[in-house]
Amino acid sequence: MLSVLLPTDFSENSRNAINYALQLLKDEDCTFYVFNAYTPVIYHVEYVLGYPAQFGLGDAVRKTSQDNLEAIVTALNDEHNNPKHKFETYARFDTLVSGIKEFVEEYNIDFIVMGTKGATGANEVLFGSNTVHVFKEVKCPILAVPSNFSFEAPHEILFPTDLDVNYNDTNLKILKDLVAVNHSRLNALHVSTGYELNKKQVSNKKTLEFMFKDFAFLFHQVRHTEIPKAINEFQIKQKINLLVMVNNKHSFFENLFFKNTINQIGFNLNVPFLVIPAAL
Repeated sequence: MLSVLLPTDFSENSRNAINYALQLLKDEDCTFYVFNAYTPVIYHVEYVLGYPAQFGLGDAVRKTSQDNLEAIVTALNDEHNNPKHKFETYARFDTLVSGIKEFVEEYNIDFIVMGTKGATGANEVLFGSNTVHVFKEVKCPILAVPSNFSFEAPHEILFPTDLDVNYNDTNLKILKDLVAVNHSRLNALHVSTGYELNKKQVSNKKTLEFMFKDFAFLFHQVRHTEIPKAINEFQIKQKINLLVMVNNKHSFFENLFFKNTINQIGFNLNVPFLVIPAAL
């Protein structure tokens, strides 16, 4: 049974991501943890130290959070009515990133699905700051779903790679599962900037081909000076439903998303984006 964490700030964006997760995993036995991290706008030091009963403010915020979570679960059960899915709700007095990190470790989470923006997300920003921080801090596969994205089964998956990551059955398990369940075609894309593959890259390419030998797997090598533009062009041309990358320190993923201002890299993301840690 999969353990899936669904963070929510009760925005339409986060609810859309939850609906996507339930449809994506409709044939899988799952426990969904619907999670809200809340912080009272004003709170006393005594509350933080563990004496909320003296004040009541924190308790009121907690109750509102818990009530909203239970309302979501009631609506999900009514709408989807899937016997393979069960839900648990958790309201925590914490920041989002810290709360998710602790929850992932405590409950052995397999997978996180969240919206790309918070309630006040601006259209010109690719990811909300919370999503970027979760990418950087949480060692768990994270699926970020764009605002207003209507569910499409991921039949065409794009997997850009610099071939500098050592792939194995542990860090790519979630990708193999998605490919198998959805009968997907996996399009591995290497963007060449003018150099031939080195020995390590050749070895990693062979590993990928072996790991996906029983599936529809295509390896594409394109020459381009701008990696984001190459990904954009491929994504549009092949009608990609899901983008997947491995977040490896010092890899091109980090250069794409953390070394530049997110809204300046010219990366047009309009499909769900799965980020896999290099080491799980």
